[in-house]
Amino acid sequence: MAPTDETLLATSDASPPGRTPPEGGAARARMPGWLPRAMVLALALIACFQLGSWAFHQLTGLLINVLIAFFLALAVEPAVSWMAGRGMRRGMATGVVFLGVMVAGAGFVVLLSSMLAGQIVSMVEDFPEYLDSVINWINHTFHTDLSRVAVQDSLLHSDWLQKYVQNSASGVLDVSGQVLGGLFRLLTILLFSFYFAADGPRLRRALCSVLPPAKQAEVLRAWEIAVDKTGGYLYSRGLMALISGIAHYILLEALGVPYAPVLAVWVGLVSQFIPTIGTYLAGALPMLIAFTVDPWYALWVLIFVVVYQQFENYVLQPKLTAKTVDIHPAVAFGSVIAGTALLGAVGALIAIPAVATLQAFLGAYVKRYDVTDDPRVHGHRTRSGSSLLGRMRAALRRPDDPRAEAVPGPGADGENTRDGSR
Repeated sequence: MAPTDETLLATSDASPPGRTPPEGGAARARMPGWLPRAMVLALALIACFQLGSWAFHQLTGLLINVLIAFFLALAVEPAVSWMAGRGMRRGMATGVVFLGVMVAGAGFVVLLSSMLAGQIVSMVEDFPEYLDSVINWINHTFHTDLSRVAVQDSLLHSDWLQKYVQNSASGVLDVSGQVLGGLFRLLTILLFSFYFAADGPRLRRALCSVLPPAKQAEVLRAWEIAVDKTGGYLYSRGLMALISGIAHYILLEALGVPYAPVLAVWVGLVSQFIPTIGTYLAGALPMLIAFTVDPWYALWVLIFVVVYQQFENYVLQPKLTAKTVDIHPAVAFGSVIAGTALLGAVGALIAIPAVATLQAFLGAYVKRYDVTDDPRVHGHRTRSGSSLLGRMRAALRRPDDPRAEAVPGPGADGENTRDGSR
Protein backbone atom coordinates (compact mmCIF):
# COMPACT_ATOMS: atom_id res chain seq x y z
CA MET A 1 0.00 0.00 0.00
CA ALA A 2 1.14 3.53 -0.69
CA PRO A 3 1.83 5.46 2.48
CA THR A 4 -0.62 8.20 3.21
CA ASP A 5 0.10 11.62 4.73
CA GLU A 6 -1.05 10.46 8.17
CA THR A 7 1.33 7.50 8.21
CA LEU A 8 4.23 9.66 7.10
CA LEU A 9 3.50 12.18 9.88
CA ALA A 10 3.28 9.44 12.47
CA THR A 11 6.54 7.93 11.27
CA SER A 12 8.36 11.24 11.42
CA ASP A 13 7.10 11.98 14.97
CA ALA A 14 8.03 8.55 16.29
CA SER A 15 11.24 8.32 18.22
CA PRO A 16 13.98 6.17 16.82
CA PRO A 17 14.57 2.87 18.59
CA GLY A 18 16.84 3.03 21.60
CA ARG A 19 16.24 6.68 22.39
CA THR A 20 13.92 8.24 25.06
CA PRO A 21 11.31 10.78 24.06
CA PRO A 22 12.16 14.45 24.60
CA GLU A 23 11.06 16.11 27.85
CA GLY A 24 9.66 19.31 26.29
CA GLY A 25 6.06 18.54 27.34
CA ALA A 26 7.04 17.92 30.97
CA ALA A 27 9.05 21.16 30.99
CA ARG A 28 6.08 23.08 29.71
CA ALA A 29 3.82 21.67 32.53
CA ARG A 30 6.31 22.34 35.35
CA MET A 31 5.09 24.67 38.28
CA PRO A 32 6.63 28.18 38.27
CA GLY A 33 9.33 28.70 40.85
CA TRP A 34 7.67 31.72 42.50
CA LEU A 35 4.29 30.00 43.10
CA PRO A 36 5.31 27.91 46.16
CA ARG A 37 6.86 30.94 47.82
CA ALA A 38 3.72 32.97 47.13
CA MET A 39 1.51 30.24 48.62
CA VAL A 40 3.68 30.02 51.72
CA LEU A 41 3.63 33.80 52.11
CA ALA A 42 -0.18 33.92 51.73
CA LEU A 43 -0.65 31.17 54.33
CA ALA A 44 1.75 32.99 56.68
CA LEU A 45 -0.20 36.24 56.28
CA ILE A 46 -3.50 34.48 56.96
CA ALA A 47 -2.04 32.82 60.06
CA CYS A 48 -0.69 36.16 61.32
CA PHE A 49 -4.07 37.80 60.75
CA GLN A 50 -5.91 35.06 62.60
CA LEU A 51 -3.40 35.21 65.46
CA GLY A 52 -3.66 39.00 65.67
CA SER A 53 -7.46 38.86 65.61
CA TRP A 54 -7.51 36.24 68.36
CA ALA A 55 -5.07 38.25 70.49
CA PHE A 56 -7.08 41.45 69.98
CA HIS A 57 -10.30 39.77 71.10
CA GLN A 58 -8.54 38.31 74.12
CA LEU A 59 -7.04 41.68 75.08
CA THR A 60 -10.12 43.82 74.43
CA GLY A 61 -10.84 44.19 78.14
CA LEU A 62 -7.28 45.25 78.89
CA LEU A 63 -7.26 47.75 76.03
CA ILE A 64 -10.50 49.31 77.27
CA ASN A 65 -9.05 49.58 80.77
CA VAL A 66 -5.94 51.27 79.38
CA LEU A 67 -8.12 53.70 77.41
CA ILE A 68 -10.11 54.60 80.54
CA ALA A 69 -6.87 55.03 82.48
CA PHE A 70 -5.45 57.30 79.79
CA PHE A 71 -8.46 59.63 79.86
CA LEU A 72 -8.43 59.61 83.66
CA ALA A 73 -4.74 60.58 83.58
CA LEU A 74 -5.56 63.40 81.15
CA ALA A 75 -8.25 64.61 83.54
CA VAL A 76 -5.91 64.86 86.54
CA GLU A 77 -2.99 66.18 84.48
CA PRO A 78 -3.72 69.89 85.16
CA ALA A 79 -3.86 69.39 88.95
CA VAL A 80 -0.72 67.23 88.94
CA SER A 81 1.18 69.73 86.76
CA TRP A 82 0.08 72.60 89.02
CA MET A 83 1.43 70.84 92.11
CA ALA A 84 4.62 69.75 90.32
CA GLY A 85 5.21 73.33 89.16
CA ARG A 86 5.28 74.46 92.79
CA GLY A 87 8.10 72.17 93.86
CA MET A 88 6.31 68.90 94.67
CA ARG A 89 7.59 65.73 93.07
CA ARG A 90 5.35 64.55 90.27
CA GLY A 91 4.81 61.11 91.74
CA MET A 92 3.88 62.60 95.10
CA ALA A 93 1.51 65.08 93.45
CA THR A 94 -0.17 62.27 91.52
CA GLY A 95 -0.55 60.25 94.72
CA VAL A 96 -2.14 63.21 96.55
CA VAL A 97 -4.66 63.77 93.73
CA PHE A 98 -5.60 60.10 93.52
CA LEU A 99 -5.87 59.84 97.29
CA GLY A 100 -8.28 62.76 97.37
CA VAL A 101 -10.40 61.23 94.60
CA MET A 102 -10.48 57.82 96.32
CA VAL A 103 -11.38 59.30 99.72
CA ALA A 104 -14.21 61.33 98.17
CA GLY A 105 -15.50 58.30 96.28
CA ALA A 106 -15.31 56.01 99.31
CA GLY A 107 -17.10 58.59 101.47
CA PHE A 108 -19.88 58.91 98.94
CA VAL A 109 -20.30 55.14 98.69
CA VAL A 110 -20.39 54.76 102.48
CA LEU A 111 -22.97 57.54 102.89
CA LEU A 112 -25.11 56.16 100.09
CA SER A 113 -24.90 52.63 101.47
CA SER A 114 -25.89 53.78 104.96
CA MET A 115 -28.80 55.73 103.52
CA LEU A 116 -30.02 52.76 101.48
CA ALA A 117 -29.58 50.37 104.40
CA GLY A 118 -31.52 52.62 106.77
CA GLN A 119 -34.23 53.22 104.19
CA ILE A 120 -34.56 49.50 103.44
CA VAL A 121 -34.86 48.70 107.16
CA SER A 122 -37.50 51.41 107.53
CA MET A 123 -39.44 50.11 104.55
CA VAL A 124 -39.31 46.54 105.87
CA GLU A 125 -40.58 47.65 109.27
CA ASP A 126 -43.40 49.67 107.72
CA PHE A 127 -44.28 47.03 105.12
CA PRO A 128 -47.20 45.53 107.14
CA GLU A 129 -48.78 48.98 107.43
CA TYR A 130 -48.35 49.58 103.68
CA LEU A 131 -49.84 46.18 102.95
CA ASP A 132 -52.82 46.80 105.25
CA SER A 133 -53.55 50.14 103.61
CA VAL A 134 -53.40 48.59 100.12
CA ILE A 135 -55.64 45.67 101.14
CA ASN A 136 -58.17 48.03 102.74
CA TRP A 137 -58.26 50.14 99.58
CA ILE A 138 -58.80 47.04 97.42
CA ASN A 139 -61.57 45.73 99.71
CA HIS A 140 -63.28 49.11 99.77
CA THR A 141 -63.00 49.69 96.02
CA PHE A 142 -63.72 46.23 94.61
CA HIS A 143 -65.88 44.92 97.49
CA THR A 144 -63.54 42.00 98.21
CA ASP A 145 -62.68 40.25 101.47
CA LEU A 146 -58.90 39.99 101.53
CA SER A 147 -56.74 39.74 104.64
CA ARG A 148 -53.05 40.40 105.21
CA VAL A 149 -52.46 36.94 106.70
CA ALA A 150 -53.89 35.19 103.63
CA VAL A 151 -51.86 37.35 101.26
CA GLN A 152 -48.64 36.68 103.18
CA ASP A 153 -49.29 32.92 103.25
CA SER A 154 -49.96 32.85 99.52
CA LEU A 155 -46.73 34.76 98.86
CA LEU A 156 -44.61 32.58 101.13
CA HIS A 157 -45.93 29.32 99.65
CA SER A 158 -45.93 30.45 96.01
CA ASP A 159 -43.86 28.53 93.45
CA TRP A 160 -42.51 31.79 92.03
CA LEU A 161 -40.92 32.76 95.36
CA GLN A 162 -39.37 29.34 95.84
CA LYS A 163 -37.88 29.35 92.31
CA TYR A 164 -36.56 32.87 92.87
CA VAL A 165 -34.85 31.85 96.12
CA GLN A 166 -33.28 28.82 94.44
CA ASN A 167 -32.00 30.87 91.51
CA SER A 168 -30.64 33.52 93.85
CA ALA A 169 -28.81 30.90 95.91
CA SER A 170 -27.25 29.37 92.80
CA GLY A 171 -26.20 32.80 91.51
CA VAL A 172 -24.30 33.85 94.62
CA LEU A 173 -21.02 32.55 93.21
CA ASP A 174 -21.59 34.37 89.93
CA VAL A 175 -22.24 37.65 91.75
CA SER A 176 -19.14 37.15 93.90
CA GLY A 177 -17.06 36.53 90.79
CA GLN A 178 -18.41 39.67 89.13
CA VAL A 179 -17.64 41.74 92.22
CA LEU A 180 -14.07 40.44 92.37
CA GLY A 181 -13.65 41.03 88.65
CA GLY A 182 -14.91 44.58 89.03
CA LEU A 183 -12.49 45.28 91.88
CA PHE A 184 -9.58 43.88 89.85
CA ARG A 185 -10.59 46.01 86.87
CA LEU A 186 -10.79 49.11 89.06
CA LEU A 187 -7.33 48.39 90.48
CA THR A 188 -5.95 47.96 86.95
CA ILE A 189 -7.43 51.28 85.80
CA LEU A 190 -6.08 53.13 88.84
CA LEU A 191 -2.62 51.62 88.40
CA PHE A 192 -2.34 52.50 84.72
CA SER A 193 -3.78 55.99 85.22
CA PHE A 194 -1.29 56.62 88.04
CA TYR A 195 1.64 55.69 85.81
CA PHE A 196 0.27 57.72 82.89
CA ALA A 197 -0.09 60.80 85.09
CA ALA A 198 3.13 60.41 87.09
CA ASP A 199 5.29 59.56 84.05
CA GLY A 200 3.54 61.86 81.61
CA PRO A 201 6.68 63.79 80.55
CA ARG A 202 8.66 60.56 80.16
CA LEU A 203 5.87 59.01 78.10
CA ARG A 204 5.76 62.05 75.82
CA ARG A 205 9.54 61.96 75.35
CA ALA A 206 9.44 58.24 74.52
CA LEU A 207 6.69 58.82 71.97
CA CYS A 208 8.41 61.80 70.37
CA SER A 209 11.77 60.03 70.19
CA VAL A 210 10.54 57.83 67.33
CA LEU A 211 9.07 60.71 65.30
CA PRO A 212 10.67 63.44 63.18
CA PRO A 213 10.70 67.00 64.63
CA ALA A 214 7.73 68.18 62.57
CA LYS A 215 5.58 65.28 63.78
CA GLN A 216 6.75 65.79 67.36
CA ALA A 217 5.22 69.27 67.45
CA GLU A 218 1.92 67.93 66.17
CA VAL A 219 1.84 65.11 68.73
CA LEU A 220 2.63 67.47 71.61
CA ARG A 221 -0.03 69.90 70.40
CA ALA A 222 -2.64 67.13 70.20
CA TRP A 223 -1.64 65.94 73.68
CA GLU A 224 -2.04 69.45 75.11
CA ILE A 225 -5.47 69.86 73.50
CA ALA A 226 -6.58 66.48 74.87
CA VAL A 227 -5.46 67.49 78.38
CA ASP A 228 -7.29 70.83 78.18
CA LYS A 229 -10.52 69.38 76.79
CA THR A 230 -10.68 66.32 79.05
CA GLY A 231 -9.78 68.23 82.20
CA GLY A 232 -12.11 71.07 81.28
CA TYR A 233 -14.94 68.65 80.61
CA LEU A 234 -14.58 66.89 83.96
CA TYR A 235 -14.09 70.10 85.92
CA SER A 236 -17.08 71.79 84.30
CA ARG A 237 -19.15 68.67 85.01
CA GLY A 238 -17.97 68.73 88.60
CA LEU A 239 -19.03 72.37 88.97
CA MET A 240 -22.45 71.64 87.48
CA ALA A 241 -22.76 68.62 89.80
CA LEU A 242 -22.08 70.91 92.76
CA ILE A 243 -24.71 73.43 91.64
CA SER A 244 -27.23 70.67 90.93
CA GLY A 245 -26.60 69.06 94.32
CA ILE A 246 -27.11 72.34 96.17
CA ALA A 247 -30.34 73.08 94.29
CA HIS A 248 -31.81 69.62 94.94
CA TYR A 249 -30.66 69.70 98.56
CA ILE A 250 -32.64 72.92 99.14
CA LEU A 251 -35.76 71.31 97.65
CA LEU A 252 -35.46 68.03 99.55
CA GLU A 253 -34.71 69.80 102.82
CA ALA A 254 -37.71 72.09 102.34
CA LEU A 255 -39.98 69.08 101.74
CA GLY A 256 -38.59 67.26 104.76
CA VAL A 257 -37.32 64.27 102.78
CA PRO A 258 -34.87 62.18 104.85
CA TYR A 259 -31.22 61.83 103.81
CA ALA A 260 -31.38 65.07 101.83
CA PRO A 261 -27.56 65.65 101.72
CA VAL A 262 -26.77 62.19 100.37
CA LEU A 263 -29.62 62.33 97.87
CA ALA A 264 -28.40 65.72 96.67
CA VAL A 265 -24.88 64.35 96.12
CA TRP A 266 -26.37 61.37 94.28
CA VAL A 267 -28.41 63.60 91.96
CA GLY A 268 -25.46 65.89 91.26
CA LEU A 269 -22.98 63.14 90.37
CA VAL A 270 -25.25 60.76 88.48
CA SER A 271 -26.98 63.49 86.46
CA GLN A 272 -23.67 64.95 85.26
CA PHE A 273 -21.41 61.96 84.74
CA ILE A 274 -23.93 59.58 83.12
CA PRO A 275 -24.78 61.12 79.74
CA THR A 276 -28.26 61.43 78.25
CA ILE A 277 -30.25 59.38 80.79
CA GLY A 278 -28.32 60.34 83.93
CA THR A 279 -30.81 63.00 84.96
CA TYR A 280 -33.74 60.60 85.00
CA LEU A 281 -31.77 57.88 86.77
CA ALA A 282 -30.65 60.42 89.36
CA GLY A 283 -34.18 61.72 89.96
CA ALA A 284 -35.70 58.26 90.42
CA LEU A 285 -34.16 57.65 93.87
CA PRO A 286 -35.24 60.99 95.44
CA MET A 287 -38.72 60.49 94.01
CA LEU A 288 -38.92 57.03 95.60
CA ILE A 289 -37.78 58.30 99.00
CA ALA A 290 -40.13 61.29 98.78
CA PHE A 291 -43.02 58.96 97.89
CA THR A 292 -42.55 57.11 101.19
CA VAL A 293 -43.07 60.44 102.97
CA ASP A 294 -45.93 61.82 100.87
CA PRO A 295 -46.97 60.89 97.31
CA TRP A 296 -47.40 64.58 96.47
CA TYR A 297 -43.77 65.19 97.39
CA ALA A 298 -42.70 62.76 94.67
CA LEU A 299 -44.67 64.82 92.15
CA TRP A 300 -42.97 68.03 93.32
CA VAL A 301 -39.56 66.37 92.98
CA LEU A 302 -40.40 65.24 89.45
CA ILE A 303 -41.49 68.75 88.42
CA PHE A 304 -38.35 70.29 89.93
CA VAL A 305 -36.09 67.76 88.17
CA VAL A 306 -37.67 68.51 84.77
CA VAL A 307 -37.56 72.30 85.25
CA TYR A 308 -33.99 72.28 86.52
CA GLN A 309 -32.90 70.10 83.59
CA GLN A 310 -34.22 72.71 81.14
CA PHE A 311 -32.46 75.49 83.07
CA GLU A 312 -29.22 73.54 83.03
CA ASN A 313 -29.40 72.68 79.32
CA TYR A 314 -30.22 76.17 78.04
CA VAL A 315 -28.69 78.54 80.61
CA LEU A 316 -26.08 76.93 82.86
CA GLN A 317 -24.31 74.41 80.65
CA PRO A 318 -23.63 76.72 77.64
CA LYS A 319 -21.93 79.26 79.90
CA LEU A 320 -19.81 76.78 81.81
CA THR A 321 -18.70 74.69 78.82
CA ALA A 322 -18.28 77.50 76.28
CA LYS A 323 -14.50 77.61 76.76
CA THR A 324 -13.83 74.00 77.72
CA VAL A 325 -16.01 71.70 75.59
CA ASP A 326 -17.57 73.90 72.94
CA ILE A 327 -19.45 71.39 70.79
CA HIS A 328 -22.99 71.47 69.49
CA PRO A 329 -25.60 69.60 71.58
CA ALA A 330 -26.57 67.49 68.57
CA VAL A 331 -22.92 66.53 68.02
CA ALA A 332 -22.57 65.70 71.71
CA PHE A 333 -25.69 63.52 71.62
CA GLY A 334 -24.52 61.74 68.48
CA SER A 335 -21.05 61.17 69.93
CA VAL A 336 -22.58 59.64 73.07
CA ILE A 337 -24.68 57.25 70.97
CA ALA A 338 -21.67 56.30 68.84
CA GLY A 339 -19.46 55.81 71.90
CA THR A 340 -22.11 53.64 73.53
CA ALA A 341 -22.41 51.50 70.40
CA LEU A 342 -18.62 51.03 70.24
CA LEU A 343 -17.56 50.67 73.88
CA GLY A 344 -20.74 50.65 75.95
CA ALA A 345 -20.87 52.79 79.08
CA VAL A 346 -17.15 53.56 78.80
CA GLY A 347 -17.65 54.97 75.32
CA ALA A 348 -20.52 57.13 76.56
CA LEU A 349 -18.26 58.65 79.24
CA ILE A 350 -15.28 59.43 77.02
CA ALA A 351 -17.17 60.27 73.82
CA ILE A 352 -17.69 63.99 74.49
CA PRO A 353 -14.09 64.87 75.50
CA ALA A 354 -12.76 62.73 72.64
CA VAL A 355 -14.95 64.51 70.07
CA ALA A 356 -14.11 67.90 71.56
CA THR A 357 -10.38 67.11 71.31
CA LEU A 358 -10.73 65.97 67.71
CA GLN A 359 -12.77 69.04 66.81
CA ALA A 360 -10.25 71.42 68.39
CA PHE A 361 -7.30 69.64 66.74
CA LEU A 362 -8.85 69.63 63.27
CA GLY A 363 -10.00 73.23 63.64
CA ALA A 364 -6.41 74.43 63.17
CA TYR A 365 -6.17 72.74 59.75
CA VAL A 366 -9.56 73.77 58.33
CA LYS A 367 -9.35 77.05 56.48
CA ARG A 368 -12.30 79.35 57.19
CA TYR A 369 -13.60 82.35 55.25
CA ASP A 370 -15.70 85.37 56.09
CA VAL A 371 -19.38 84.66 55.49
CA THR A 372 -21.16 87.02 53.13
CA ASP A 373 -23.85 89.26 54.55
CA ASP A 374 -26.74 87.51 52.86
CA PRO A 375 -30.24 87.33 54.40
CA ARG A 376 -30.35 83.63 53.61
CA VAL A 377 -27.47 83.05 56.05
CA HIS A 378 -29.73 84.28 58.87
CA GLY A 379 -32.63 82.10 57.74
CA HIS A 380 -34.56 84.76 55.79
CA ARG A 381 -35.86 83.70 52.41
CA THR A 382 -35.61 86.07 49.47
CA ARG A 383 -38.77 86.67 47.45
CA SER A 384 -38.93 87.05 43.68
CA GLY A 385 -40.82 89.80 41.84
CA SER A 386 -44.11 87.94 42.11
CA SER A 387 -44.97 85.22 44.54
CA LEU A 388 -46.67 81.99 43.59
CA LEU A 389 -49.80 82.96 45.50
CA GLY A 390 -49.98 86.30 43.69
CA ARG A 391 -49.67 84.63 40.31
CA MET A 392 -52.47 82.20 41.16
CA ARG A 393 -54.74 85.06 42.23
CA ALA A 394 -53.96 86.99 39.07
CA ALA A 395 -54.73 83.95 36.92
CA LEU A 396 -58.13 83.48 38.59
CA ARG A 397 -59.28 87.10 38.18
CA ARG A 398 -61.33 88.29 35.19
CA PRO A 399 -59.59 90.50 32.60
CA ASP A 400 -61.99 93.39 33.33
CA ASP A 401 -61.20 93.34 37.05
CA PRO A 402 -59.44 96.66 37.88
CA ARG A 403 -57.45 94.96 40.71
CA ALA A 404 -55.57 92.98 38.11
CA GLU A 405 -53.54 96.10 37.35
CA ALA A 406 -52.00 95.99 40.81
CA VAL A 407 -50.78 92.39 40.55
CA PRO A 408 -47.11 92.36 39.51
CA GLY A 409 -46.20 89.91 36.81
CA PRO A 410 -43.09 89.95 34.67
CA GLY A 411 -43.85 90.18 30.97
CA ALA A 412 -41.76 89.10 28.07
CA ASP A 413 -40.45 92.64 27.53
CA GLY A 414 -40.04 93.48 31.22
CA GLU A 415 -43.53 95.19 31.37
CA ASN A 416 -46.40 93.88 33.50
CA THR A 417 -49.40 92.77 31.42
CA ARG A 418 -52.99 93.29 32.54
CA ASP A 419 -53.68 89.72 33.61
CA GLY A 420 -50.22 89.03 35.05
CA SER A 421 -49.24 86.61 32.27
CA ARG A 422 -46.33 86.87 29.90
